Amino acid sequence: MSYYLSPRFSDKLAVHITKNFMNIPGVSVPLILGVHGRKGEGKSFQCSLLFERMGIEPVRMSGGELESPDAGDPARLIRLRYREAAELVRVRGRMCVLLIEDLDAGAGRVDRGTQYTVNTQLVNATLMNIADNPTNVQLPGSYDSNLIKRVPIIVTGNDFSTLYAPLVRDGRMDKFYWEPDRTDRIGIIHGIFAADGLAPWEIEQLVDLFPDRSIDFFSALRSRLYDEQVRNFINTVGIDRVSLRLLNSIEPPPEFRSPDFSLHKLKEFGNLLLEEAQHVQKMRLVEEYMLSH
Repeated sequence: MSYYLSPRFSDKLAVHITKNFMNIPGVSVPLILGVHGRKGEGKSFQCSLLFERMGIEPVRMSGGELESPDAGDPARLIRLRYREAAELVRVRGRMCVLLIEDLDAGAGRVDRGTQYTVNTQLVNATLMNIADNPTNVQLPGSYDSNLIKRVPIIVTGNDFSTLYAPLVRDGRMDKFYWEPDRTDRIGIIHGIFAADGLAPWEIEQLVDLFPDRSIDFFSALRSRLYDEQVRNFINTVGIDRVSLRLLNSIEPPPEFRSPDFSLHKLKEFGNLLLEEAQHVQKMRLVEEYMLSH
């Protein structure tokens, strides 16, 4: 399956990564690139496509790893992963990056109710220290006088205004706001439905039918069209035997025929997904619970 890599996205990341492996006289290059934007727009997936295109093997981290009951563990982990990436560059002689996904979820401060922990402080301080001294990254309790390879850091997130301001300042972090335009959306969604025989004009109409939906919406829509076949499989096997049939059976796995990917069917199931999303927004039971106490 051929997926679409946005030229704008590709250009921004490729330039940032390449500059960090070049020595440009008199030019200070930010080590960190922050890719931010609305949820579900494929930031991480576009990064993966670019890495594959450039032959880059990223060392990955998640915002969920940036908190721990043991103070200092997340900061040490960042240093460890950064040194791991630097070692890959040295040993393999190929580009590598440290990718931290959903940084704002782990190190951001959304409101006064968000606890600002010692680990949050140390994570911010560590990233700033690495950005300022990318070839001299030490592990706690030890010191290595040998300089390591410089490795660019890519971070993704939704709202970087929640991050510690000195971390996102110019000079430490270059910023890229990712909001796919109509051309990008058509290209990405064409890749999602590439194996399903939709004509280019049908892809364009599908995009225009749901102009405010994120890219993830269309992936969920494609998945939803297989629900009827899954339901028939459950009814045929018996709901009490599904586990045995899928996990402990010598029979071949079930086969799926291509469902009806007509524009009419996609619109029908797309509207069902919209209804479900609207119910989530309307319920707001938490507000009721908070008011009743």
